[in-house]
Amino acid sequence: MKLFQQMLVAGASLSLLAPVASQASDVVNIEEMNSYARSQSKSSRIDSKTFINEVSEDIAILKGRVDGLEAKQNDFEAGAFSETTSMDGKAVFTIGAVDYSLASETASEATQAMYTYTMNLNSSFTGDDNLYVRIKTGNHSDWSKTKTYGTYLSSANSKDNTLTVDKIWYQFPVGDNNTVWVGPKIENYYMHGTTPSIYKPVTKQFTLGGNGEAYGASTDTGAGWAYKADNGFAVSSNIGTKSTTSKKNAEGDYYNTGLLTNETKTSWATQVGYTKPNYSVSALLNVKTNGWSDTYYHTADHGTGGNGNFTSVGLRGWWRPDNTGTATPSISVGFDTTEYDGAPSSTSNSTAYFVGLNWQDMFQADDRIGLAFGQPTTNESESVDPFAYEIYYSFKPNDSVTVTPAVFGGTDRNGTSGADVFGAVLETTFKF
Repeated sequence: MKLFQQMLVAGASLSLLAPVASQASDVVNIEEMNSYARSQSKSSRIDSKTFINEVSEDIAILKGRVDGLEAKQNDFEAGAFSETTSMDGKAVFTIGAVDYSLASETASEATQAMYTYTMNLNSSFTGDDNLYVRIKTGNHSDWSKTKTYGTYLSSANSKDNTLTVDKIWYQFPVGDNNTVWVGPKIENYYMHGTTPSIYKPVTKQFTLGGNGEAYGASTDTGAGWAYKADNGFAVSSNIGTKSTTSKKNAEGDYYNTGLLTNETKTSWATQVGYTKPNYSVSALLNVKTNGWSDTYYHTADHGTGGNGNFTSVGLRGWWRPDNTGTATPSISVGFDTTEYDGAPSSTSNSTAYFVGLNWQDMFQADDRIGLAFGQPTTNESESVDPFAYEIYYSFKPNDSVTVTPAVFGGTDRNGTSGADVFGAVLETTFKF
């Protein structure tokens, strides 16, 4: 074959082989692409599994948190009887004894074990109002609920193991800064606009910065109003009565003498005050009529010779440090002065003072040291200088239990020379 013919045959052969080579190349490329696609699919499945596993862990964590919230919600709802009402309460166990002077040797000095059980019901129908009911019982007796020598305990009661409605009232807002109270069982001090004292007492004589003529109250029918400004200023006025304990019928039983009548013992208290986070000052004017009397923080002859009407002025103030756990205590002070209508000038006035100190978080969180002292309401004609005091330490073994050992007493406490008293108690409070 000549050279020219050989070149033609070779060219033709190459033209025939080119499509085959092309097809072979296509096969290789498609297989590589399929392999790549399969690897991508597998990688996607691996990533999906990893994603699902990670999300599942997060979901499990979220579910645990939801379960925890549901448990807390159940705990909250356990204290609610309905959508409007919730309950909390406490039980106080007390054991203690007192030692009187010879002037009081006929009084009981026996060591006693006592209890008080209290339930608080709060119902709101609008979210801003409140129907408050306090149910109480207990078995205190003798010195723990006797006012003569200042041994009446703050935890005491006279319910004789009978479950009773101890307090009940309704309060509601009027506008943004006004509150109104009304109820068949309420005391004046629940309706004041300014807190008179921050001292936490063991004996009831030291409540309210001295439970004397100015702040003395009684549980009965009452009503009141308070205005609290945004800058800390407050003014309030309220009326408390003894409508169910003012008069007795022929059979010797008390009957209801009504509201604002000449027969009903009445207390009309008006207070102005100013409060900031670290301090407060207030003044109260209380006009008491128709034989009203107070005996928690008093001598026996504090108000002799009057016609049953008197006017008291109570000055109160308190201050607390920025931080607890230091040697600097919070301090509450009080001073009362009273003028008795119709009394001779030599017996027309009485005075009282109070000082209360609290140290918090001293040895452990939420503990409290308390020290209070003062002069009970004493008439200007009395020749003795009565004195009262208490000291205690309160601590919490846990969030719901408080243990308080305390001592208390006084000299010439009821206005009689030598009528001294000393007492000691151990109280355990369970809150729920």
